[in-house]
Amino acid sequence: MAVALYFDHHIPKAIMQALRLRGVECLTAFEDESSRMGDPDLLDRATALGRVLVTSDTDFLAEAERRQALGVEFPGVVYTHPLRVSVRTCIDDLETIAKAGQPHDFANRVQFLPL
Repeated sequence: MAVALYFDHHIPKAIMQALRLRGVECLTAFEDESSRMGDPDLLDRATALGRVLVTSDTDFLAEAERRQALGVEFPGVVYTHPLRVSVRTCIDDLETIAKAGQPHDFANRVQFLPL
């Protein structure tokens, strides 16, 4: 089973578009009409959809850590720093995650890019 991705508004649209061209299952918070949600609610939405949240917002790192400490399950967070990871590397690594990974590989954890 492939890993489905959920992008918050911090991720450039070009990354999502390139991934879709490569056959990766992607959904943005904007498309889902959830872009104005707070971070905890957005992670709850990703959880409800069974999608790994992709972000460059450091607030999600704290939210993921909080959930880990409390034992609250979530499908995972992939964090990419906007200045330290090139768009190309981000696209390539997210494609690898989506196509080679399994949802249980990312459950309740944070994956930092680059891989």
